[in-house]
Amino acid sequence: MDNLFKTLVFFLLLSSQSFYAQQISKAAEELDRQKAELQTQKSLKENYKKLDDKLDQLKKEQKELESKKKALSKSENDLKATKEKISKLELVNQKIENKITTTSVSDEEIQKQKIKTKENEVTIQKLKLTQISQEKELEKIISNI
Repeated sequence: MDNLFKTLVFFLLLSSQSFYAQQISKAAEELDRQKAELQTQKSLKENYKKLDDKLDQLKKEQKELESKKKALSKSENDLKATKEKISKLELVNQKIENKITTTSVSDEEIQKQKIKTKENEVTIQKLKLTQISQEKELEKIISNI
C-alpha cells in the first residue's frame, strides 16, 4: 500500500508539473504573440510614416512640376506673342512700302511713311532681341524640366 501511495503521489506530482508546464507554455506563447503584435504595430507605424513622407515629397515634386509647367506655358505664350508682333509690324511695313511705290503721294508724305517704316524696323529689331532672350529663357526652362 505504501508503494501504491508513493506511486499515486508520484503520478499526482508528475501531472501537476505537466499542468504547470502547460500554463507556463501558454503564458510564454501569449507573451510571444504580444511581442509579435507590438512589433507588427511598430512596423506599421514606421511604414505609414515612410508612406506619408513619400506622399509629402511627391506632392512637393508635383507642385514644382506644375510651377515649371506654368512657367513653360507662359514662356511659350510670350514667345508666340512676340513673333506675332514682329509679323504684324513686318506686314505693316510691306503695306507702307507698297503704298509708297504704287500711289502718287507728296514727297513729304513719302518721308513720313519712310520714317514710320524706319520706326517699325527699330521696333522689329527690339522685338527680335526680345525674341532671342525669350527663346533662351524657354530653353532654360525646358532644360530644368
